[in-house]
Amino acid sequence: MTHKVRDTLYATETNAAVADFVFDDAVARVFPDMLDRSVPGYAELVRLIGLLAGSFLTPSSCGYDLGCSLGAVSASILTQNHLPGVRLIAIDQSPAMIARLHEVLAAPIAQGRLIPHCADIEQYPITDAKLCVLNLTLQFLPVERRLPLLSRLCHSLLPGGGLILTEKVCWDQPPFEQLMTRLHTDFKRSNGYSELEISRKRAALEQVLRPETPEQHEARLYAAGFVQVMRWFQCANFISWVAWN
Repeated sequence: MTHKVRDTLYATETNAAVADFVFDDAVARVFPDMLDRSVPGYAELVRLIGLLAGSFLTPSSCGYDLGCSLGAVSASILTQNHLPGVRLIAIDQSPAMIARLHEVLAAPIAQGRLIPHCADIEQYPITDAKLCVLNLTLQFLPVERRLPLLSRLCHSLLPGGGLILTEKVCWDQPPFEQLMTRLHTDFKRSNGYSELEISRKRAALEQVLRPETPEQHEARLYAAGFVQVMRWFQCANFISWVAWN
C-alpha cells in the first residue's frame, strides 16, 4: 500500500501572492490526502463509481477515465469489474500525475488492463467507448469549452454506454450557497486544515476552478445530446450525475 503523504502545501505564509493551482509534482505527491481532506464523501464516491461502471461495461469493452489524475477511479473500476478483456484508457495532461500513476498502478498497466496517456482530453480521440468518466475534471475547463467536450463524448459512446460526471457545484439561492460554503469550510477545518491553509488554497483555486449550478450542468448534458440524466450521488456541494442515451 502506498504511503499517503500529508498535504501541507498551503501551511506556510509567504509575502508573495498565492499562485494559481496547478497539477505539478508537489500536488501529485500529496494528492490522495488533499482529496480525502477536501472533498466530502470522496472515498465512497470513488468506490461507488467503480460499482456503477459495471452497469455499462461489457466483456472486451473500453472505458475512459478523463482527467484521471493518479487513477483512483480507474483502480476502483478495475478492482470491482472483472469482465474479460475490459480496458480502461486513463488520460491526464499533467506529466506529474501520469508519472505517479505509472508508479501506483504498475500492475494493471503491465497487464494491459489500464492504458495511461499524458494528453489533452479535449484533443484525445475517444472511440468504441462504453463508459466515460469525468470525475472532478470538467470544472477546470473554461465554461465555453465544456459543451463541445460533452457533445463529443456523447456521440462517441457506443449503444448502451454512459457518462459519469462529478463536479463541485455552486447554488443560485444565496442561503443555499452560504450554507454549503460554510459546511465545506467546516469539513476542511475538521480534517486538520488551518484557517491559513483554507484561505490560501481558496485563493489558488479562484481563477482555475469555476463551479456552476446543478441546473446548468444538467441543461448542458441534455444540450450535448444525452437523453437520460440522473443525479445519483451528492455529498454537500459535490454532485455526480450519470447520463446515457
